[in-house]
Amino acid sequence: MTLESFTPVLCLASASPRRRELLWQIGVPHLVQPADLDERCAPQESAADYVARLALSKAKAVHAARQGITPALPVLGADTTVSIDGLILGKPADLAQLRDMLGRLSGREHEVWSAVALVSAGEPLWRLSCTRVRFRPLHSAEIERYWQSGEPCDKAGGYAIQGLGAVFVERIEGSFSGVVGLPLAETAAMLVAAGVPLWQAGP
Repeated sequence: MTLESFTPVLCLASASPRRRELLWQIGVPHLVQPADLDERCAPQESAADYVARLALSKAKAVHAARQGITPALPVLGADTTVSIDGLILGKPADLAQLRDMLGRLSGREHEVWSAVALVSAGEPLWRLSCTRVRFRPLHSAEIERYWQSGEPCDKAGGYAIQGLGAVFVERIEGSFSGVVGLPLAETAAMLVAAGVPLWQAGP
């Protein structure tokens, strides 16, 4: 049986293939309808407030856009960012930005904040996850090679822990899936609380 043959129980307000894979991992068949929002950080906004605001805004925007559409599904929004020394690191636009980001993370511990929000007919639900990640010291040449791989371009903080960037990580304390982009323990607890079934999709 293919993934597409399952009846969706959720709408994901994100185009991220990583979030899709994580939802399938816990057996949640879903549709995808990305939200089109300004994702810039507000002045003086903390990393926790930033991801919580965006996750909820994405879910609300897509839920509103789906009014009158069948099936009527709850909408899941999510956002993830990297923070160090109170600075939020977005997605690097070029090699210079990647060098600056990974240079800050090199040999140090940083935080990865992930928020998930669920909007349906009832009150919105949301959860927040914070994971501490420590990098080994990085060298300029490997940062350049990593940029040439293409992987850092659309990644908060400039790296993918589930990809080539895994070699930078000495240890993590918290949620691996949260660093990837969707903290599964928090997501599952929220879905169960809202009556959205898990483990519906087979391997």
